[in-house]
Amino acid sequence: MRGAIRIYLEVGSTRTFAVAVDWPGWSRSGRTEELATEALRAYAERYGSVVRLAHLDPPRARDRAWFEVVQRLRGNATTDFGAPGVPPDADADPLPPAELRRQLTLLRASWKGLDAAARRAHGVELRKGPRGGGRDLDKILDHVLGAEEGYLRALGGSPPPRGDDMARDTRRERAAVIRDVASAARGGLPPGRRKTRWTARYFIRRAAWHVLDHAWEIADRSDTRG
Repeated sequence: MRGAIRIYLEVGSTRTFAVAVDWPGWSRSGRTEELATEALRAYAERYGSVVRLAHLDPPRARDRAWFEVVQRLRGNATTDFGAPGVPPDADADPLPPAELRRQLTLLRASWKGLDAAARRAHGVELRKGPRGGGRDLDKILDHVLGAEEGYLRALGGSPPPRGDDMARDTRRERAAVIRDVASAARGGLPPGRRKTRWTARYFIRRAAWHVLDHAWEIADRSDTRG
């Protein structure tokens, strides 16, 4: 379909992720392919508000038929746990300078979305889950920071050492992300520590998803959705 939004499906045993190929961070899950795709469509407006923070025109998903499935991947334990864990073929493609700038702009916009959600939720007790579970705000932000440090190592980069100031640590880590992702896109980083090194495309995709997933969690659990 002309103008369709390219997506791929990561299909696990109990969960499927529907992921927009060209829009880092726009990824939702469901128990079936149909439910995952519908969840992706349902989040189009919410994701669009993040894209507008990047001063870009958001994608338009009028209905599920507006998506074009370009690949189906076999999921793994990470998929079933609740996180996308299998890179699509497209993430092995080179990342030209203009596209690198666009994708990093979207990652920065995701960070802005997380920061805004955290500001709105400051001083608000986050609603617990049905069994009383759920991290508080500071622990969510620490978790996101820690995850990105791990992602940088998978990329072959070097996260800066932590200090005792979360805001400063976050600024330093994000600066390291921009530096190391750009270097990885140019082929300038050593092999990562894991068996399969992450590409720059996959890093941005995974990081943006994780940031937005928790930004939206904070907004929903604090009833401060912006």
